[in-house]
This record gives sequence, structure tokens and C-alpha cells, in this order.
Amino acid sequence: MALWWYVTRASGFVAWALLTLSVVWGLLLSTKLLGRKPSPAWLLDLHRFLGAATVVFTLVHVVGILADSFVNFDVADVLVPFASGWHPVAVAWGIVGFYLLLAVELTSLLRRRLPQRVWRRVHYASFPLFVSATIHGASAGSDARTTIAALAGLVGVGVIGLLVAARVERARSGPVSAHRPPRVQVLPRMVSNAANGTPAPPRRRYEARRSNSDALARAKASGAVTRSCRPASAPSAAVK
Repeated sequence: MALWWYVTRASGFVAWALLTLSVVWGLLLSTKLLGRKPSPAWLLDLHRFLGAATVVFTLVHVVGILADSFVNFDVADVLVPFASGWHPVAVAWGIVGFYLLLAVELTSLLRRRLPQRVWRRVHYASFPLFVSATIHGASAGSDARTTIAALAGLVGVGVIGLLVAARVERARSGPVSAHRPPRVQVLPRMVSNAANGTPAPPRRRYEARRSNSDALARAKASGAVTRSCRPASAPSAAVK
């Protein structure tokens, strides 16, 4: 039936458009172009909704290919790369993109149970997913040469390319210096403790006592210390 052929074409184009919007929205959130404050919950929910809708329309696209009798695809043709006899390279790009889509969405559903590093690395597969889906649509899609499809492809690739460049530049520059706390330099005390009435540090008191002891020892050695400077001896006991 011609109905399944139209379903296949429409669902494939809608799936690519939803994937493009999902990648663009994720880049807007990661680059903080929507604001530096924490993202509201509905922004993240919209990103997840776009990803889930991409999976739904991709499955509709695959079912439409299996149900259509124009090319006669079987299950192996839509699941194994290069197994199809009709444009095997173009179909292989779509199969690879389908597996990448499943990996991204499944790890997103299991994000709370996965390490943050594992989830982030798998989520980066969204970029090769977009590339493979775009190549698949341009090489296997029957509507790829239409004006609307070509214009949509150029706009999608251009916007994502600019956002990726902004994301890379932000990663290189690091955090904004305006959010860093100012450095406070502690200047040495130039005013003596005697002038401001504060007690000297313990180390300075120790050095002062040692200096006075050394001076007194030198004075005794030179005989400059008089009898009056010496401490008085204790009185002797009376002899009975």
C-alpha cells in the first residue's frame, strides 16, 4: 500500500527534526545561553520529551519500512548494517544512528543509577547520532532533494555547528572569572606593637628576651656590670 510509504517518509523526516531540536536544546542548556542560573525543571523535561518523541517516530519509521511492499525489507535489513540490498551504505547510516539513539535514551532513563562520567560520555554520542541520521536522510531519503528538506538540513547543521563551537569555546575558557572570590592579600604589619598597644607575637617576645640575655652576658664578661646591677643575695642566718 502507498499509505505505508507515506508513513515511512513522514515519520523519518519528523524523527530527524525532533532529534535536531533535542540536540539544539541540550546545547542551549549546556552552554548556559538560556541564562547562568540553574535550569528550571520544565526546560530539562522538554529536552527529555524531545528525545523520547524521537524514539517513537523512529520506531514508526522502522515499522513503516517493514510494512511497505515497495522495497520488501525484512528484520535483518533494518537491524544489521550492510545487509540490505537497497542502498546498503545509506541504510547502514540509519541503523548505526538507531543504535546510538537507543544508547543515549536508555542511559538517560538510567541516569540516577549510572556514574555521572559514564552517563556523560554516552550522552556525547548525540553528536555522531545527529551526523549519522543526517547522512542517512540525505542519501536514502526520497525527499532529500526537495527545497524544504534541503533548507531544513542546512539550518539544522548550521545551528548545531555554531552551538558546538560555543560549547568548545566555553570548555576551553573555563569558569567565568567574575564568579571567583577575590583574593585577599595580607600585608605585613608596618606599625610596631608598642605604638598600637597590641601584644607582640610569641616569636618576637622570645627573640627580644634572647637579645637582652646576650647583651647582659657580654656586659658581665667585660666587667661593665656594677654591683648594684647584680641581684641582692639572700641574708645570712644569724649565728647564735
